[in-house]
Formats: sequence, C-alpha cells, structure tokens
Amino acid sequence: MTESRPRIIPEATVARLAVYLRVLAGLAGDGCGHVSSGELAAAAGVNPAGLRKDLSYLGPCGVRGVGYSVSGLRERLTAALGGERSRPCVLVGIGRLGAALADYAGFASRGFQFVGLLDADPERVGDRVGGCTVRPIADLESVVADTEAAIGVITTPAEVAQSVCDRLVAAGVRSILNFAPVALTVPGGVDVRKVDLSVELQVLAFLDQQRDGGRPPVTVPVPAALGAQR
Repeated sequence: MTESRPRIIPEATVARLAVYLRVLAGLAGDGCGHVSSGELAAAAGVNPAGLRKDLSYLGPCGVRGVGYSVSGLRERLTAALGGERSRPCVLVGIGRLGAALADYAGFASRGFQFVGLLDADPERVGDRVGGCTVRPIADLESVVADTEAAIGVITTPAEVAQSVCDRLVAAGVRSILNFAPVALTVPGGVDVRKVDLSVELQVLAFLDQQRDGGRPPVTVPVPAALGAQR
C-alpha cells in the first residue's frame, strides 16, 4: 500500500492563497457568512476559474449553489499556509519603512509577531516601536537565539543588506523578507522573498502608459513665477 503524499502547492498559487485569506478576513469582519467564487475572485483580482483551480489544492471546499463558508475557508487556508501558530520575526533596520512595518498591528492577526528590532544607529537604540524595544545590531545573534525567530525582515540600506542577511542565516534564520534594493545571495535551504517598491511602481507606470496607447506623458510648462516658488 503506497503512502499518500501531500500535494505540492506552486509558489505563485501560495501567493494568491494569501490574498484570498486577506479578503476572507475582511468579509468575516463585515459579518459575511458565505461568498461565491465570483465574489471572492473579484475581490482578490483574479478570474473565478483561476480561483477554483487554486483552491483545488486544498481539496473540496465549496458547495454548488451556496459558495464557500467564509469561516471554514479561512480555517483551511490558515492551516495550509502555516498560520495556525505564531511566527516570531526579527526586523533589522528601523528607518521610516522599518518602523512602519514594526508598528503595523495587522501582522499579529495573521500569526506574525515582531520579537526583535535591531538598528545600527545608536540614536534609535532604546526606542519603543510597536511595543518592542530597538536593540543594537551587535545583539542580532543573541536576539535570534533568545526569541527563536523564524523569519528575518531586512529594511536596511543596500550596502549592508547582504552582511545582515549572512548574520541572520548564520544565526539560524531560514526565511528572509528583503526590502533592501539589492539581490541577496543565500545558501540552499534558505528562502528569500524580495519586495522592491520601485520595481512595482515602474510596472504601474508602464501599465498606465499602455492604457494611454503608449503615448508619452504630456509635459505642462510651468510659469516662471510658479517655478521660482518650488
């Protein structure tokens, strides 16, 4: 008798499942009990056929003519995405972006908790952000060991991101979310997700230009008197 194996979910599908989970959380907050595939797909920005294919990795979920149970599907997605237990995270780089991420309460509701904040600037050390005290970068290894952090978030300048990544990996962190504008090199067994806001804005600029038929943007001359006030 062969042992059944869990289906491997493609990474692109995992990303969409996380979006569905976010949408379902909003529906639950609005008191919605059931949602159709069309409604869920529209809210998530995908087509219904694609949504049904993504959810097929979870096994049977919906009921024809009724749709999906919001609470039931949330539970299935949470379990599939590993959100049933809290994931301790450390964040390195408490600039404006890092501080905003550390202070965002929405991560906790999805099972992510910042248990360590670190920065190289002595003026930032000791600050309280999101209920956590900023520690010096020299404490990185001890913070990871003490908190058993599973995820490292990097919001440092590009020139130091790789060295921070190397230290996180050496300390035992195997999942890294990188906001620094540089590609990181990691050994096998370590997962890196990169968030490049400038690239996303460039893509939006391209799509906006395509909507305009590829026409170059119109330049409006600024009167000299107004230009002098800038």
